[in-house]
Amino acid sequence: MTTADPGLAPFRAPFAPADEPIAAAFLAEAGRDAAAERRVDACARRLVEAIRARAGGLGGIEDFLHAYSISTREGLALMVLAEALLRVPDALTADLLIEDKLATGRWLDGDLKSTALLVSASAWTLGIAARIIHPGETPATILDALAKRLGLPAVRAATRQAMRLIGAHFVLGQTIEEALGRARAHREFRYSFDMLGEGARNAADAAKYFDAYAGAIAAIGASHGNAASPARPGISVKLSALHPRYEAISRERVLKELVPRLIELARLAKAHELAFTVDAEEADRLELSLDVIGAVLRDSSLRGWDGFGLAVQAYQKRALPVIDWAEEAAIASGSRLTVRLVKGAYWDTEIKRAQERGLADYPVFTRKAMTDLCFMACVKKLLAARGRLFPQFATHNALTVACVIEDAGGVEGFEFQRLYGMGEALYAALVAEQPEAACGVYAPVGGHRDLLAYLVRRLLENGANSSFVSVAADPRVPIEEILRRPQSRIGDAHHARNKNIPLPRDLYRPERQNSSGIEFGERASLNALLAEIRAAAPAAAEAAPLVDGIALPGIERAVASPIDGHSIGIVREGDEAIARAAMAAAAAGFPAWTATPCEERAAALERAADRLEQERGALIALLQNEGGKTLD
Repeated sequence: MTTADPGLAPFRAPFAPADEPIAAAFLAEAGRDAAAERRVDACARRLVEAIRARAGGLGGIEDFLHAYSISTREGLALMVLAEALLRVPDALTADLLIEDKLATGRWLDGDLKSTALLVSASAWTLGIAARIIHPGETPATILDALAKRLGLPAVRAATRQAMRLIGAHFVLGQTIEEALGRARAHREFRYSFDMLGEGARNAADAAKYFDAYAGAIAAIGASHGNAASPARPGISVKLSALHPRYEAISRERVLKELVPRLIELARLAKAHELAFTVDAEEADRLELSLDVIGAVLRDSSLRGWDGFGLAVQAYQKRALPVIDWAEEAAIASGSRLTVRLVKGAYWDTEIKRAQERGLADYPVFTRKAMTDLCFMACVKKLLAARGRLFPQFATHNALTVACVIEDAGGVEGFEFQRLYGMGEALYAALVAEQPEAACGVYAPVGGHRDLLAYLVRRLLENGANSSFVSVAADPRVPIEEILRRPQSRIGDAHHARNKNIPLPRDLYRPERQNSSGIEFGERASLNALLAEIRAAAPAAAEAAPLVDGIALPGIERAVASPIDGHSIGIVREGDEAIARAAMAAAAAGFPAWTATPCEERAAALERAADRLEQERGALIALLQNEGGKTLD
């Protein structure tokens, strides 16, 4: 299957452009007139005051995040523990990990007071565990060792239960049937169900997730009412859950194998008149995701259907071009697409991947205020395209809600969305003030095994002490600070970047430059590398012993590629005499090399490193032909 379509051009946008020009454009468009800004302030202030006036606090997980933000030792320890327990294979390692992490927390500190069940129950469970395990205990103390052996299984169980207690507030149900039952109690909200899963690792995983999506669509369809679209329940799917090789270098295979599966699920959703949204993935999968979505939208059986949608991440620098592409796709397919605008949940991963790959820049913003500016720029673009796109604005921030209402001129023609278990107080206040506002809930469904990875993302995304979740209910934070606009935090384009996060290529400066990599997820970079490999591949390679820089004769043998058995070159093997000559040459040169200043030796190594990068095309071709290596 090909993605060529005269009605829809392939998505093209620089993978990691510089922040400063983007910031300049955002700042130029960010302001409103004085009357509009006063209306935004008044609306946001009312929402924050309603949150603070709510008895019992924010509710659910937000009370926990307010008490244990990841800026505290306790919150960080909890986050690390939850993430790590997901990967711990045995009880002994879990015990050691629990002992180590709980030792850093003050779980029963008298300063942490909350009447919320979640906070007190979790703190009690973890606090008791911290009292049972005393760091520094050794087997030399028989009684202590005995107490440790008897106590650890119970501690391990209690800690895992605490993780479940926290995580259950993010998940609507362990099964779709349970989730649907709980959703019926809150019919004032629209629900988009997400079947939890962190990606298929093999064909069996992909088949399992496909069946889960298909079963959920059937169950949701059987239980929904008679509401008209877009006020219908929906389902969100992750493409990486439907294919085990969902990556840029497997593009042709993905288009061949995944597109038919996604079309089948979309047809099921269409038959039940459900919303069907493709969730966002990491930046290196964006172009591939849009290729897949474009191919699905070209299927004639989906023409004119207004239920298909996609998620756009505002922390990605390509968010605005993605919305432009979505509008073009809607026109080409003759349908109205749904666009869920989110801020993004993989920021740490995106930063680390760019550093690991030595890219010229980051695909995401390094300052939260830049993400907020981008979000509002995307809001304006989506509102302007409401005839072709149906916007869903995912936010737990009262200021963002107020800004959207102001820019939209009301609450018609779009939907607000919150995560299940979060934003309850904000959305209760919003619905009380704006009864006509459409409010949706992104509701994960799944068991505890799939829950922890999702929980960690939510803790990272919302647990910082600077997040709205943390400051909204804190009376010590002035409301004026909460209402401060992101453009005032940036100031000018020169402050668009986080000064504490160097560019990927400068990660090890001033000691050295980072090695330069290739982003396979940017088709232009991948195609350039492939062309470089083809052009540099030697017709016939030779390898021979080098002594004092001179190639010496030796016993020849042909080398065949394991890929197809064809000869790719000749190796001349050295013998004992050549080995002795090499040793003698090395011994003779050793005094001079030892006397060479370290700066000159370091420069020689750096020149070698530069040559490796400059001639990477020929080297990669050799590695592939001789070793049968894949590109990655």
